[in-house]
Amino acid sequence: MAVALTDGPASAPAGEDVPRVIVAPVTGGDRIFRGILRGAGILVLAITGLILLFLLLRSTQALSRAGLGFFTTQNFLPETSSQFGIAALLPDSALIALIALAIAVPVGVATAIYISEYAPHGIRRLLIALIDLMAAIPSIIFALWGLFYLMPRILGTDAWLAHHLGFIPVFRFTKPDSIGFYVGAMFIAGVVVSMMVMPIIISLCRQVFSQAPQGEREAAYALGSTRWGMVRTVVLPFGRAGIIGASMLGLGRALGETIAVTFILTPLTYAFSIHILQGGGNSITAEIANFYQQYDAKGVSALLACGLVLFVMTLVINSLASIVTNRSRSGAATAD
Repeated sequence: MAVALTDGPASAPAGEDVPRVIVAPVTGGDRIFRGILRGAGILVLAITGLILLFLLLRSTQALSRAGLGFFTTQNFLPETSSQFGIAALLPDSALIALIALAIAVPVGVATAIYISEYAPHGIRRLLIALIDLMAAIPSIIFALWGLFYLMPRILGTDAWLAHHLGFIPVFRFTKPDSIGFYVGAMFIAGVVVSMMVMPIIISLCRQVFSQAPQGEREAAYALGSTRWGMVRTVVLPFGRAGIIGASMLGLGRALGETIAVTFILTPLTYAFSIHILQGGGNSITAEIANFYQQYDAKGVSALLACGLVLFVMTLVINSLASIVTNRSRSGAATAD
């Protein structure tokens, strides 16, 4: 391919260094490739916009009936009452997602550090393959695992937390000796969702950690640093924004999880509670999955309004995660 080299401006003083401009001619193949990429990007934006438009149009009826009370009312009975809202569903969804992140972020970051900095090359490839495989497991498998395997075995842990950490409001429980009251708790749902979020956090953090500058690594060793000292002073500061971005992407994933939360939770009432160990609780996704076939047009419009709120929240969180990552040092290195 011919490359045209042009000198700098003719008016530049003699002897001054002027960068040359390299101009590559655009061929027909380049135009086709750019057109395909541009079309794919526009298509993604168009699909996202159409989904948003669909939710707006279909939820208008419910939003006009409930008004601002849609965001402040805990009761959710759209078929029989004009006062319904997500004041209980939305906090429960957020609480489950925060429980998942509280477990997934420390474990995910530690696992990513081990894979990128400590694991031998042969084991490293195996671990990367296992993490990718874990990310590909369907949600229904995690849901069944959580329902039939995890829940019967974690009730004792719930009771221990209630007995020994009951002074913390979220672990407080009025009937700590009744094991049956721990079934279907938000804490169990959060544990299951954390297993689904963890592969995302591990994969993204590992990629960021592996791109920490080699020169700075060697400089830390030259100054007498241990491997952990190098990780603490070079790798972790370099990947700080990557960790934040991965956590925010994991938060968006946790907020949108449906099947696992629907299988685990036992909805009792539409009332928000911070006591994560006792059975009950609900979420926006579980509410939609449980009742979309039972409601009439008014109820479906209310469910679509819930979906609209969740869609906007997820879109904002993922956008902020991309901005944080791209503006960071590690994000710039990734882009290069």
